[in-house]
Amino acid sequence: MSADIDPTAAEWVKSSYSGSNGGQCLEFSPTFVLSGVIPVRDSKTPQGPAVVFPTTAWSSFVTAVRRGEFPAT
Repeated sequence: MSADIDPTAAEWVKSSYSGSNGGQCLEFSPTFVLSGVIPVRDSKTPQGPAVVFPTTAWSSFVTAVRRGEFPAT
């Protein structure tokens, strides 16, 4: 996994689970997938920090979300 990424060079994708009301929005970037990482950030603060996950961890998370393993509260 490479830690040498520049999130400002990333193309960001908003989660399809994010609401349109400007509330809880998550964005991820597939830009660095070949480097083995997926940066994730809060869309309300795009200049803020990004958390970087290994692609295997991100894939497991997305699979769990799709299976409904995280019920809405």
